[in-house]
Amino acid sequence: MCQSPNLDLLAIPDDLWERVAPLLPPHLPRRRRHPGRLPVDDRTALAGIIYVLCKGVAWRDVPASVVGCSGVTCWCRLRDWTEAGVWPRLHEVLLAELRAAGLLDMEHAAIDGSHIRALKGGTTSAPHQLTEAAPAPNTT
Repeated sequence: MCQSPNLDLLAIPDDLWERVAPLLPPHLPRRRRHPGRLPVDDRTALAGIIYVLCKGVAWRDVPASVVGCSGVTCWCRLRDWTEAGVWPRLHEVLLAELRAAGLLDMEHAAIDGSHIRALKGGTTSAPHQLTEAAPAPNTT
């Protein structure tokens, strides 16, 4: 999807959209008075997110004329979907489909825990000695 510079690739394939759409949270109802702009279509926002991932541009540099919405809109939708847990659920759906089709080879899998926060300042079982109170090392 990211290999070609052709902008037609911004169109999200129907088979991908059929997997993503049910996982997305519903939009909040619009206010009755001063409703503001209509929300951007979710598929357009996903195309903008994929554009940023493929091109490596900053959110502010997303061309709204090409993508269909601003980079800020894409970023806000990414934030909302991340908070709603869309990406882990999509990952589970895709893994289940691959597993059911027999295309998931776990023999060559790697486990990475870099996304898990490491707590600093672990527990110690022995009290610390100050350097003044520590005996001098024996050099003989």
